[in-house]
Amino acid sequence: MKVLIVGAGPAGLYLGYLLRRQEPDAEVRIVEQNPPDSTFGFGVVFSERALEFLREDDAETYDLITPAMETWTDLTVVHRGEPVVIDGIGFAAIGRLDLLRLLRRRAASAGVVPEYLRAVSSADELAGYDLVVGADGVNSAVRGCYADRFGTTIGHLTNKFAWYGTTEGFDTLTQTFVATEHGHFNAHHYRHSRSMSTFVFECDAATWQRAGFATMDEAATMARCGQVFAVTLGGQRLVSNRSVWRNFPIVRNEHWSVGNVVLVGDALHTAHFSIGSGTRLALEDAIALARALRKHPGAVRDALAAYEAARRPIVEKLVDAANASGRWYERFAEHMRLAPPEFAMSYIQRSGRIDRERLRKLSPRFVAAYEAAT
Repeated sequence: MKVLIVGAGPAGLYLGYLLRRQEPDAEVRIVEQNPPDSTFGFGVVFSERALEFLREDDAETYDLITPAMETWTDLTVVHRGEPVVIDGIGFAAIGRLDLLRLLRRRAASAGVVPEYLRAVSSADELAGYDLVVGADGVNSAVRGCYADRFGTTIGHLTNKFAWYGTTEGFDTLTQTFVATEHGHFNAHHYRHSRSMSTFVFECDAATWQRAGFATMDEAATMARCGQVFAVTLGGQRLVSNRSVWRNFPIVRNEHWSVGNVVLVGDALHTAHFSIGSGTRLALEDAIALARALRKHPGAVRDALAAYEAARRPIVEKLVDAANASGRWYERFAEHMRLAPPEFAMSYIQRSGRIDRERLRKLSPRFVAAYEAAT
Protein backbone atom coordinates (compact mmCIF):
# COMPACT_ATOMS: atom_id res chain seq x y z
CA MET A 1 0.00 0.00 0.00
CA LYS A 2 1.20 3.48 -0.91
CA VAL A 3 0.20 6.13 1.65
CA LEU A 4 0.58 9.90 1.76
CA ILE A 5 0.12 11.59 5.14
CA VAL A 6 -0.03 15.38 4.97
CA GLY A 7 0.96 16.93 8.29
CA ALA A 8 3.67 15.93 10.78
CA GLY A 9 1.79 16.78 13.95
CA PRO A 10 0.96 14.14 16.58
CA ALA A 11 -1.69 12.41 14.47
CA GLY A 12 0.36 12.27 11.28
CA LEU A 13 3.55 11.07 12.95
CA TYR A 14 1.83 8.43 15.04
CA LEU A 15 -0.25 7.17 12.12
CA GLY A 16 2.86 6.81 9.99
CA TYR A 17 4.48 4.72 12.72
CA LEU A 18 1.37 2.56 13.21
CA LEU A 19 0.92 1.84 9.51
CA ARG A 20 4.51 0.73 9.04
CA ARG A 21 4.41 -1.29 12.25
CA GLN A 22 1.41 -3.31 11.08
CA GLU A 23 2.42 -3.46 7.40
CA PRO A 24 6.24 -3.27 7.07
CA ASP A 25 6.07 -3.31 3.28
CA ALA A 26 3.78 -0.27 3.11
CA GLU A 27 5.23 2.82 1.45
CA VAL A 28 4.42 5.63 3.89
CA ARG A 29 5.30 9.22 3.07
CA ILE A 30 4.74 12.13 5.49
CA VAL A 31 5.00 15.71 4.22
CA GLU A 32 4.87 18.86 6.36
CA GLN A 33 4.79 22.47 5.22
CA ASN A 34 6.64 23.85 8.26
CA PRO A 35 10.24 23.32 9.50
CA PRO A 36 10.80 20.36 11.89
CA ASP A 37 10.75 22.30 15.15
CA SER A 38 8.12 24.87 14.25
CA THR A 39 5.11 24.50 16.54
CA PHE A 40 2.35 26.70 17.89
CA GLY A 41 1.93 26.92 21.63
CA PHE A 42 3.90 25.50 24.51
CA GLY A 43 2.38 22.58 26.41
CA VAL A 44 -0.10 19.84 25.63
CA VAL A 45 -2.34 18.77 28.50
CA PHE A 46 -4.02 15.40 28.97
CA SER A 47 -6.50 14.21 31.53
CA GLU A 48 -4.99 11.83 34.07
CA ARG A 49 -5.83 8.64 32.17
CA ALA A 50 -5.82 10.09 28.66
CA LEU A 51 -2.79 8.07 27.55
CA GLU A 52 -4.03 4.80 28.99
CA PHE A 53 -5.34 3.89 25.54
CA LEU A 54 -1.69 3.51 24.48
CA ARG A 55 -0.62 1.18 27.25
CA GLU A 56 -2.26 -2.03 26.01
CA ASP A 57 -1.69 -1.61 22.27
CA ASP A 58 1.64 0.22 22.24
CA ALA A 59 3.46 -0.04 25.55
CA GLU A 60 6.76 1.15 24.06
CA THR A 61 5.30 4.48 22.96
CA TYR A 62 3.51 4.82 26.29
CA ASP A 63 6.76 4.17 28.15
CA LEU A 64 8.59 6.67 25.94
CA ILE A 65 6.14 9.55 26.44
CA THR A 66 4.93 9.27 30.02
CA PRO A 67 8.31 9.76 31.79
CA ALA A 68 8.62 13.11 29.98
CA MET A 69 5.31 14.35 31.36
CA GLU A 70 4.57 16.55 34.35
CA THR A 71 1.70 15.15 36.43
CA TRP A 72 -0.53 16.27 39.30
CA THR A 73 -3.65 15.02 41.03
CA ASP A 74 -5.64 18.18 41.79
CA LEU A 75 -7.02 21.15 39.90
CA THR A 76 -7.16 24.70 41.27
CA VAL A 77 -9.67 27.46 40.50
CA VAL A 78 -8.72 30.97 41.66
CA HIS A 79 -11.56 33.52 41.89
CA ARG A 80 -11.49 36.82 43.81
CA GLY A 81 -7.97 35.88 44.83
CA GLU A 82 -9.21 32.76 46.64
CA PRO A 83 -7.85 29.37 45.46
CA VAL A 84 -10.35 26.50 45.54
CA VAL A 85 -8.72 23.08 45.16
CA ILE A 86 -10.72 20.36 43.40
CA ASP A 87 -9.13 17.09 44.45
CA GLY A 88 -8.91 13.98 42.30
CA ILE A 89 -9.04 15.74 38.92
CA GLY A 90 -5.63 14.64 37.69
CA PHE A 91 -3.83 15.89 34.61
CA ALA A 92 -0.53 15.44 32.83
CA ALA A 93 1.29 17.74 30.43
CA ILE A 94 4.22 17.69 28.06
CA GLY A 95 5.83 20.34 25.89
CA ARG A 96 4.33 20.13 22.40
CA LEU A 97 7.76 20.21 20.79
CA ASP A 98 8.97 17.45 23.14
CA LEU A 99 5.98 15.32 22.18
CA LEU A 100 6.63 15.84 18.47
CA ARG A 101 10.28 14.88 18.86
CA LEU A 102 9.38 11.69 20.71
CA LEU A 103 6.81 10.76 18.05
CA ARG A 104 9.36 11.46 15.33
CA ARG A 105 11.62 8.93 17.04
CA ARG A 106 8.83 6.36 16.95
CA ALA A 107 8.16 7.04 13.27
CA ALA A 108 11.88 6.80 12.46
CA SER A 109 12.08 3.47 14.29
CA ALA A 110 9.62 2.15 11.72
CA GLY A 111 11.50 3.70 8.81
CA VAL A 112 9.26 6.74 8.34
CA VAL A 113 11.05 10.10 8.12
CA PRO A 114 8.91 13.20 7.46
CA GLU A 115 9.74 15.56 4.62
CA TYR A 116 9.60 19.16 5.86
CA LEU A 117 8.95 22.40 3.97
CA ARG A 118 6.69 20.48 1.60
CA ALA A 119 3.36 22.27 1.15
CA VAL A 120 0.39 20.79 -0.70
CA SER A 121 -1.33 23.29 -2.97
CA SER A 122 -3.63 21.23 -5.19
CA ALA A 123 -5.49 17.93 -5.45
CA ASP A 124 -3.14 16.90 -8.26
CA GLU A 125 -0.38 16.41 -5.67
CA LEU A 126 -2.55 13.83 -3.88
CA ALA A 127 -2.84 11.54 -6.90
CA GLY A 128 -1.03 8.22 -7.25
CA TYR A 129 -1.57 6.98 -3.68
CA ASP A 130 -3.77 4.20 -2.36
CA LEU A 131 -4.56 6.33 0.71
CA VAL A 132 -4.23 10.03 1.45
CA VAL A 133 -4.57 11.28 5.03
CA GLY A 134 -5.17 14.91 5.89
CA ALA A 135 -3.49 15.34 9.27
CA ASP A 136 -2.63 18.97 8.56
CA GLY A 137 -4.61 20.79 11.20
CA VAL A 138 -7.31 23.42 11.36
CA ASN A 139 -6.30 25.06 8.08
CA SER A 140 -5.99 21.71 6.29
CA ALA A 141 -4.86 21.96 2.68
CA VAL A 142 -6.09 18.41 2.05
CA ARG A 143 -9.56 19.28 3.31
CA GLY A 144 -9.48 22.48 1.26
CA CYS A 145 -8.96 20.49 -1.94
CA TYR A 146 -12.33 18.79 -1.38
CA ALA A 147 -14.12 21.18 1.02
CA ASP A 148 -17.43 20.96 -0.85
CA ARG A 149 -17.38 17.16 -0.75
CA PHE A 150 -16.36 16.84 2.89
CA GLY A 151 -19.20 19.17 3.84
CA THR A 152 -16.88 21.34 5.91
CA THR A 153 -18.16 24.04 8.23
CA ILE A 154 -15.89 26.37 10.19
CA GLY A 155 -17.13 28.75 12.87
CA HIS A 156 -15.40 30.66 15.65
CA LEU A 157 -16.04 31.34 19.30
CA THR A 158 -16.13 35.01 20.25
CA ASN A 159 -13.55 35.06 23.07
CA LYS A 160 -10.02 36.19 22.29
CA PHE A 161 -7.10 34.09 23.52
CA ALA A 162 -3.31 34.10 23.22
CA TRP A 163 -1.00 31.21 24.06
CA TYR A 164 2.13 32.07 26.06
CA GLY A 165 4.72 30.37 28.21
CA THR A 166 6.42 31.36 31.47
CA THR A 167 9.24 30.12 33.66
CA GLU A 168 6.96 30.36 36.70
CA GLY A 169 6.10 26.87 37.95
CA PHE A 170 2.61 25.88 39.07
CA ASP A 171 1.68 23.05 41.41
CA THR A 172 -1.48 22.10 39.51
CA LEU A 173 -3.40 22.91 36.39
CA THR A 174 -4.92 26.20 37.49
CA GLN A 175 -7.69 28.45 36.22
CA THR A 176 -7.25 32.02 37.46
CA PHE A 177 -10.00 34.59 36.95
CA VAL A 178 -9.56 38.31 37.60
CA ALA A 179 -11.70 41.44 37.23
CA THR A 180 -10.13 44.71 36.05
CA GLU A 181 -11.29 48.18 35.04
CA HIS A 182 -11.51 46.96 31.44
CA GLY A 183 -13.36 43.73 32.10
CA HIS A 184 -12.79 40.13 33.11
CA PHE A 185 -9.83 37.93 32.25
CA ASN A 186 -8.99 34.26 32.61
CA ALA A 187 -5.67 32.40 32.50
CA HIS A 188 -5.29 28.64 31.95
CA HIS A 189 -1.85 27.78 33.32
CA TYR A 190 0.09 24.61 34.06
CA ARG A 191 3.67 23.41 34.01
CA HIS A 192 4.63 21.27 31.04
CA SER A 193 8.29 20.71 31.97
CA ARG A 194 10.54 21.24 34.95
CA SER A 195 11.44 24.72 33.72
CA MET A 196 8.43 25.95 31.72
CA SER A 197 4.69 26.41 32.05
CA THR A 198 1.93 27.12 29.58
CA PHE A 199 -0.05 30.32 30.15
CA VAL A 200 -3.18 30.90 28.01
CA PHE A 201 -4.65 34.37 28.38
CA GLU A 202 -8.35 34.83 27.53
CA CYS A 203 -11.06 37.51 27.56
CA ASP A 204 -14.23 38.44 25.72
CA ALA A 205 -14.11 40.64 22.62
CA ALA A 206 -15.47 43.75 24.39
CA THR A 207 -12.84 43.52 27.14
CA TRP A 208 -10.16 42.97 24.51
CA GLN A 209 -11.20 46.19 22.78
CA ARG A 210 -11.47 48.25 25.97
CA ALA A 211 -8.03 47.10 27.10
CA GLY A 212 -6.55 48.38 23.84
CA PHE A 213 -5.17 45.07 22.57
CA ALA A 214 -6.39 45.80 19.04
CA THR A 215 -3.67 48.44 18.61
CA MET A 216 -0.87 46.87 20.68
CA ASP A 217 2.22 45.22 19.24
CA GLU A 218 3.54 41.92 20.61
CA ALA A 219 5.76 43.47 23.27
CA ALA A 220 3.00 45.74 24.57
CA THR A 221 0.52 42.87 24.56
CA MET A 222 2.81 40.66 26.65
CA ALA A 223 3.51 43.50 29.05
CA ARG A 224 -0.19 44.19 29.53
CA CYS A 225 -1.05 40.51 30.01
CA GLY A 226 1.76 40.27 32.52
CA GLN A 227 0.35 43.23 34.44
CA VAL A 228 -3.13 41.70 34.63
CA PHE A 229 -1.71 38.47 36.08
CA ALA A 230 1.31 39.88 37.93
CA VAL A 231 0.42 38.08 41.16
CA THR A 232 -0.16 34.76 39.38
CA LEU A 233 3.12 35.04 37.48
CA GLY A 234 5.10 35.73 40.65
CA GLY A 235 7.27 38.33 38.96
CA GLN A 236 8.18 36.09 36.00
CA ARG A 237 7.75 37.31 32.43
CA LEU A 238 5.65 35.78 29.70
CA VAL A 239 7.39 34.12 26.75
CA SER A 240 5.96 34.32 23.22
CA ASN A 241 5.84 31.64 20.54
CA ARG A 242 3.66 32.83 17.66
CA SER A 243 1.45 34.12 20.48
CA VAL A 244 -1.00 36.10 18.36
CA TRP A 245 -4.60 36.71 19.40
CA ARG A 246 -6.99 34.08 18.10
CA ASN A 247 -10.63 33.07 18.19
CA PHE A 248 -11.07 29.35 18.75
CA PRO A 249 -12.18 27.64 15.50
CA ILE A 250 -15.01 25.11 15.46
CA VAL A 251 -14.26 22.70 12.60
CA ARG A 252 -16.78 20.04 11.57
CA ASN A 253 -17.11 17.79 8.54
CA GLU A 254 -20.28 16.06 7.40
CA HIS A 255 -18.20 13.36 5.71
CA TRP A 256 -14.91 12.03 7.08
CA SER A 257 -13.59 10.71 3.77
CA VAL A 258 -13.85 11.43 0.06
CA GLY A 259 -12.84 8.46 -2.07
CA ASN A 260 -9.42 7.40 -0.76
CA VAL A 261 -8.84 10.70 1.10
CA VAL A 262 -9.56 10.82 4.84
CA LEU A 263 -9.16 13.36 7.65
CA VAL A 264 -7.88 13.00 11.21
CA GLY A 265 -7.26 15.32 14.15
CA ASP A 266 -7.96 19.04 13.90
CA ALA A 267 -8.39 18.80 10.14
CA LEU A 268 -11.50 16.74 10.91
CA HIS A 269 -12.76 18.18 14.20
CA THR A 270 -11.69 20.61 16.88
CA ALA A 271 -12.36 20.40 20.62
CA HIS A 272 -12.04 23.49 22.80
CA PHE A 273 -8.70 23.54 24.60
CA SER A 274 -10.41 23.88 27.99
CA ILE A 275 -11.12 20.14 28.15
CA GLY A 276 -7.58 19.08 27.25
CA SER A 277 -8.60 16.50 24.65
CA GLY A 278 -7.46 17.82 21.27
CA THR A 279 -4.19 15.89 21.05
CA ARG A 280 -5.77 12.84 22.64
CA LEU A 281 -8.49 12.86 19.97
CA ALA A 282 -5.88 13.18 17.23
CA LEU A 283 -3.84 10.22 18.51
CA GLU A 284 -6.98 8.12 18.96
CA ASP A 285 -8.05 8.98 15.41
CA ALA A 286 -4.72 7.62 14.18
CA ILE A 287 -5.18 4.41 16.18
CA ALA A 288 -8.75 3.92 14.95
CA LEU A 289 -7.78 4.52 11.32
CA ALA A 290 -4.84 2.11 11.50
CA ARG A 291 -7.07 -0.49 13.13
CA ALA A 292 -9.72 -0.15 10.41
CA LEU A 293 -7.10 -0.54 7.68
CA ARG A 294 -5.76 -3.65 9.40
CA LYS A 295 -9.25 -5.19 9.52
CA HIS A 296 -9.93 -4.41 5.86
CA PRO A 297 -6.68 -5.25 4.02
CA GLY A 298 -6.69 -4.16 0.39
CA ALA A 299 -10.07 -2.45 0.73
CA VAL A 300 -9.29 1.17 1.56
CA ARG A 301 -12.79 2.56 1.09
CA ASP A 302 -14.31 -0.14 3.27
CA ALA A 303 -11.70 0.65 5.90
CA LEU A 304 -12.49 4.37 5.79
CA ALA A 305 -16.19 3.67 6.19
CA ALA A 306 -15.45 1.40 9.16
CA TYR A 307 -13.18 4.06 10.68
CA GLU A 308 -15.92 6.65 10.57
CA ALA A 309 -18.63 4.29 11.82
CA ALA A 310 -16.58 3.22 14.83
CA ARG A 311 -15.03 6.56 15.67
CA ARG A 312 -17.74 9.17 15.01
CA PRO A 313 -19.94 8.41 18.08
CA ILE A 314 -16.92 8.65 20.38
CA VAL A 315 -15.71 11.90 18.83
CA GLU A 316 -19.16 13.47 18.88
CA LYS A 317 -19.55 12.74 22.59
CA LEU A 318 -16.27 14.46 23.42
CA VAL A 319 -16.94 17.31 21.01
CA ASP A 320 -20.32 17.93 22.63
CA ALA A 321 -18.58 18.20 26.00
CA ALA A 322 -15.98 20.55 24.50
CA ASN A 323 -18.73 22.71 23.01
CA ALA A 324 -20.45 22.96 26.38
CA SER A 325 -17.16 23.91 28.01
CA GLY A 326 -16.49 26.49 25.30
CA ARG A 327 -19.92 28.05 25.85
CA TRP A 328 -19.21 28.32 29.59
CA TYR A 329 -16.00 30.22 28.85
CA GLU A 330 -17.83 32.53 26.47
CA ARG A 331 -19.83 33.68 29.52
CA PHE A 332 -17.30 33.25 32.33
CA ALA A 333 -17.68 36.90 33.36
CA GLU A 334 -21.32 36.23 34.25
CA HIS A 335 -20.35 33.20 36.33
CA MET A 336 -17.85 35.32 38.24
CA ARG A 337 -20.77 36.88 40.13
CA LEU A 338 -20.83 33.66 42.13
CA ALA A 339 -18.88 33.20 45.37
CA PRO A 340 -15.63 31.21 44.94
CA PRO A 341 -17.01 27.79 46.03
CA GLU A 342 -20.11 28.12 43.83
CA PHE A 343 -18.01 29.41 40.95
CA ALA A 344 -15.68 26.41 41.23
CA MET A 345 -18.69 24.06 41.19
CA SER A 346 -20.05 25.77 38.09
CA TYR A 347 -16.64 25.45 36.46
CA ILE A 348 -16.13 21.75 37.17
CA GLN A 349 -19.62 20.87 35.90
CA ARG A 350 -19.42 23.07 32.79
CA SER A 351 -19.13 20.27 30.22
CA GLY A 352 -22.12 18.31 31.53
CA ARG A 353 -20.02 15.17 32.05
CA ILE A 354 -19.79 15.26 35.86
CA ASP A 355 -22.89 15.35 38.04
CA ARG A 356 -22.81 15.92 41.80
CA GLU A 357 -22.76 12.22 42.76
CA ARG A 358 -19.93 11.37 40.40
CA LEU A 359 -18.04 14.41 41.63
CA ARG A 360 -18.58 13.29 45.21
CA LYS A 361 -16.65 10.08 44.38
CA LEU A 362 -13.93 11.84 42.39
CA SER A 363 -13.44 14.88 44.63
CA PRO A 364 -14.76 14.12 48.12
CA ARG A 365 -12.80 16.90 49.85
CA PHE A 366 -13.97 19.56 47.41
CA VAL A 367 -17.63 18.50 47.59
CA ALA A 368 -17.51 18.40 51.39
CA ALA A 369 -15.99 21.91 51.51
CA TYR A 370 -18.50 23.19 48.95
CA GLU A 371 -21.50 21.81 50.89
CA ALA A 372 -20.16 23.22 54.15
CA ALA A 373 -19.75 26.66 52.56
CA THR A 374 -23.11 26.74 50.83
